[in-house]
Amino acid sequence: MAKLGFLPALLFLLLCATFGAILSANSPNISTDQAALLALKSHITHDPHNLLATNWSTSASVCDWIGVACGSRHRRVTYLNLSGMNLTGTINPNLGNLSFLARLDISNNSFHGAFPLELAHLHRLKYLNFGHLPSRIFDNLSKLQVLDLTENQISGSIPNSLYKCKELWYLSMCNNSLEGSMPKEIGNLTMLKYLYLGYNNLKGHIPSGIFDNLTKLLGLDLQQNQISGKIPSNISRCKELRYLSLNNNYLEGSIPMEIGNLTMLEFLRLCHNNLSGSVPSLIFNISSLQQIRLGFNTLFGYLTSNMFDYLPRLVYLDLTECQFSGRIPKSLFKCKELEYLFLSGNHLEGTVPSEIINLTSLKYFFIADNNFSGQIPSSICNLGSLTALCLNQNSLEGKIPECIGNLSSSLLVINLEENNFHGTLPENFSETCTLQSFRINNNQVEGPLPRSLSNCKGLNFLDVGNNYLNDSFPNWLGNLDQLQVLSLRSNRFYGKVDSSNVTASFIRLRVIDLSHNNFNGHLSTKLFENLHAIKEGYEKIGKPKYMIEFANDGIWYYIPGLSFATKGLEMEFHSILTFWTAIDLSNNQFLGEIPKTLGELHSLIGLNLSHNCLTGSIPSSLSDLSELESLDLSSNKLRGRIPMELNNMGFLEVLNLSYNDLKGPIPQGKQFDTFTNDSYIGNLGLCGLPLSKSCDNDEETPTEADPDDDGLNWKFSILMGYGCGLVLGLSMGYMVFTTGKPWWFIRIFERVRQRFVKR
Repeated sequence: MAKLGFLPALLFLLLCATFGAILSANSPNISTDQAALLALKSHITHDPHNLLATNWSTSASVCDWIGVACGSRHRRVTYLNLSGMNLTGTINPNLGNLSFLARLDISNNSFHGAFPLELAHLHRLKYLNFGHLPSRIFDNLSKLQVLDLTENQISGSIPNSLYKCKELWYLSMCNNSLEGSMPKEIGNLTMLKYLYLGYNNLKGHIPSGIFDNLTKLLGLDLQQNQISGKIPSNISRCKELRYLSLNNNYLEGSIPMEIGNLTMLEFLRLCHNNLSGSVPSLIFNISSLQQIRLGFNTLFGYLTSNMFDYLPRLVYLDLTECQFSGRIPKSLFKCKELEYLFLSGNHLEGTVPSEIINLTSLKYFFIADNNFSGQIPSSICNLGSLTALCLNQNSLEGKIPECIGNLSSSLLVINLEENNFHGTLPENFSETCTLQSFRINNNQVEGPLPRSLSNCKGLNFLDVGNNYLNDSFPNWLGNLDQLQVLSLRSNRFYGKVDSSNVTASFIRLRVIDLSHNNFNGHLSTKLFENLHAIKEGYEKIGKPKYMIEFANDGIWYYIPGLSFATKGLEMEFHSILTFWTAIDLSNNQFLGEIPKTLGELHSLIGLNLSHNCLTGSIPSSLSDLSELESLDLSSNKLRGRIPMELNNMGFLEVLNLSYNDLKGPIPQGKQFDTFTNDSYIGNLGLCGLPLSKSCDNDEETPTEADPDDDGLNWKFSILMGYGCGLVLGLSMGYMVFTTGKPWWFIRIFERVRQRFVKR
């Protein structure tokens, strides 16, 4: 009987074991997680570092795989982090089987294709960072607390399903391509502390109602969008707000005085908008403020003496290009932590205060384009942290402090142009000089160019034009292999231009202006041979950009104000495109023939050799300058005929050969049909259109090919010459003219920009 009693118990145990095995086989477990991850691995087509290929193996526990973490209780996958592995492939739907997954980060990879909706099964998910955004993905993610979609390629509007994630406290979709207006339903996310939607294409107004519910908000970033309208005054309901960034939008109206009630605010960024009116004084009472950035608006006001008394933590002050008046307040020098001071483009006056020495942490000091007068205080030389010093476009005078050279081991930028400085330049640029840009043009400085500038190995922009400098050609600058722009124009430089004994010899130089000096001798063939940046040019540039003077906190400051002369007119650029290449040697005493090697500078756009004593004929090799837009050889002693080969210069827009001794027929067709009499006057031996003097039969220009065959080609070339520039007319918004606005120069710059955009 005992044996019979044992049998049912044994059967029961066997049934339990069998049933348990069946349950175990059908229930999700670590094997399920392993299968899901191996399925993901199988859809990876490129693993440049072999991170998954070598590590995700069944010979090791899933919990030990790279990027995988498991919970201590259930030993299931709870965290998958593949960020920054540069993987390429698609997301396998089996990833939705990781039912214990709480954190998923697959950002900074190259996943593509449709995002699987099966991820909506991840009910425990609290943190998500990925690159695609299906509209229903958030339907079942009610536990989601952190959503980080920063720097992906997300387009379209924000899905409505997102507003079901009631526990969300961190939401970042910065640096994407989101469109549409900012939805009022964001106000439903009442737990939000951080809302970052900057660097997108959002439009419309900021819904004022959202701030009635987002009272826990600590950070709001809507910068770099296309948001318009006014700043809602009820933003003051966000009492705990620390970070407010609305810069680079189209906001208008006044700054709400209620912002002054945000007493915990640390960062206030409203610059680059259309805001107007005065700045609420209460803002300057927020003692927690570290950044005040209000520049590039239409604000106005008077800088009062005590307005910075209550800002001990201020690090960054930007009031650029507003309409503030008065003097630099003494209270500003109580801000001991101040590093960035941008006051350029206002109506400020007075002498640069000697108390500037109190700002021992100052890195950027910009007071350009104001009404400051007097001398630079020598105390400025004690600012050992100074990185950029821009005092240009004021009425400052006196000598440049010699000690400025001692700062060159920290300074990247010195801009003192358009003042009344006299005397000589500092001779003591440090052996550890870090200067990248030095501008002293349009002053009254004299003497030689300091040889110690050769210590500045990173110098890429040097403009000392329009002064009284008296020196021979500084061929030693050729050893500065980063130098891209050199302007010595309108000084008293003299002698021959020679760089034959220099090692590097201006290999990166793209713009050289030696005009209006006393240089003489033959044009240096060696100099032209070494201009490799102009020889190779656009082929290594890629997408056109403006030349950067320096960058700070994500904002690029472009190199401004370079003049260029052609056809008797002076132009000045406010920004320089990286592909702009030009040589201006006009108004000197150069003699001899034009070197044939000039034809090797294939990316040259502007060439001005006018008002010299050049002789001989125009070399036909100039026709190899296929990118040339402007050619000025006027007021020389050139002889012979105009080479027919110049007719192949399909982008030539400006030609000035006037006042030489040229003779014979003017080439006809193509670009030459666009030039007027002004291009040829003062050459009594020239004949043919557009001149009224006809050619004798033996002087006639060789007949062009059958117009039915290639007439269309040259007409198309002319149309391109006129038409391409019209496409990007806005590019000339960066340009001002000292003597009118010549249509031909506008078209040159626009068309060149268009051609390089296509490349």
